[in-house]
Amino acid sequence: MRRAAWLLLAWAAAPLQAAWAQAGAACVPGGTAEQVNACALRDFQAADTQIGMLYSDVMRALAAHERPQLRREHTGWMQQRNAGCKQATRAFEQQAEGPRRYHECLTEKTLERRRGLMRWLSLDTPARDE
Repeated sequence: MRRAAWLLLAWAAAPLQAAWAQAGAACVPGGTAEQVNACALRDFQAADTQIGMLYSDVMRALAAHERPQLRREHTGWMQQRNAGCKQATRAFEQQAEGPRRYHECLTEKTLERRRGLMRWLSLDTPARDE
């Protein structure tokens, strides 16, 4: 039993470790702009991985007729998130801190999305609206 729990924990943490490996190596909080940008990218990658896993779990939990609605909603949310953060950070695009600000915005919006996905598993599911 203990081994199974350890394997499950290791499996669940693997995507987070991958996100760390992608951007975390260059991350130094409070370091140069490039190092701080790497931290923001790493944090976004971790949040994006977590929301992707939650999205997959919710899709598996839904009835087949509910999945297309969630797929449309989630795709629209991603497009809106990306465009909104691009617009919100446009003034900083050419500055050294631009990537940090953009990825912090993406991270914030991605963490907020959890509530929207969890709603699909509640009695207040958006599937009832159709």
